Amino acid sequence: MADRADREFIDYASVRDLLMDARVRRGDISYEQTMALQHAEWKASAAGHPTGDLKTDPKVFNNLFDALMENEKLNQHPDICSKIAELSPLIVADMRVIIASKRIAMDTTEIEEVITIIRQHVL
Repeated sequence: MADRADREFIDYASVRDLLMDARVRRGDISYEQTMALQHAEWKASAAGHPTGDLKTDPKVFNNLFDALMENEKLNQHPDICSKIAELSPLIVADMRVIIASKRIAMDTTEIEEVITIIRQHVL
């Protein structure tokens, strides 16, 4: 099994671009890849964001992911940093839902600091 450090996290826009490239190169992709492409296209669009106004950009995702990995409480959870960078939650309650899956203890002030970082990167 791959170690966490060996994993690469990418955003939906990158998945979309990779699958579209595969379709162009091969002329066809599998049913599963087509379904993944459709989902990635939707999630990478503004309509796919919970607030309906943030479009996914691989550069923004990577910069935000790196900034989140600098957070003392989040840096042990690159998968959560990836999820936060992709969803870009701007509400404390939404952030709590994401960090709850790993039982990351953060008070409201700490969460608001993370939201400030998100705003600096996506707005």
